[in-house]
Amino acid sequence: MARYNRWMNERLYRAAATLPAAELARDRGAFFGSILGTLNHLLVADLIWLRRFAAAPGAHPLLAQLQAMPVPSTLDATLFDRLDALAAARGRMDALIEAWSGALDEAALATPLRYRNTAGKAFERETFGLLMHLFNHQTHHRGQVTTLLSQAGVDMGVTDLLALLPVAEAPAADDGTHPH
Repeated sequence: MARYNRWMNERLYRAAATLPAAELARDRGAFFGSILGTLNHLLVADLIWLRRFAAAPGAHPLLAQLQAMPVPSTLDATLFDRLDALAAARGRMDALIEAWSGALDEAALATPLRYRNTAGKAFERETFGLLMHLFNHQTHHRGQVTTLLSQAGVDMGVTDLLALLPVAEAPAADDGTHPH
């Protein structure tokens, strides 16, 4: 999922970069307003979640890299108002997510994480489920951005996870018939 997440974000940012800055920032009526607003929200949410994982007892040392990244104050915070700066931060975040999630073993994935949501309510959930939520959240909002891009005349092309899966040739049928 981390590899797919990185791949899709790279493609999404390349597609977004074909639009002028004013078009990226234009309010399109989406939940986070603009393409740029939605892309900022995705980085904000990942920062919030990874900081929660980093605050847990026995947190993986890779998460120490978060110290060099911005601390969002709200879910709709604009961390970067230029796509190139946002893309660079997104690239660093995706590399961190890929390295960190790849380093987790089954015991770490089964470990519960205690955290508070942005409203201050306490929760405890299994790390694996929360990691899947992080990836699902990305997919949800990337879908919104691909719609906004499409409305602006930019075609994202294939976005399915299947595009990353290797294709295996199906075994030939041994039913006595020939394929012609």
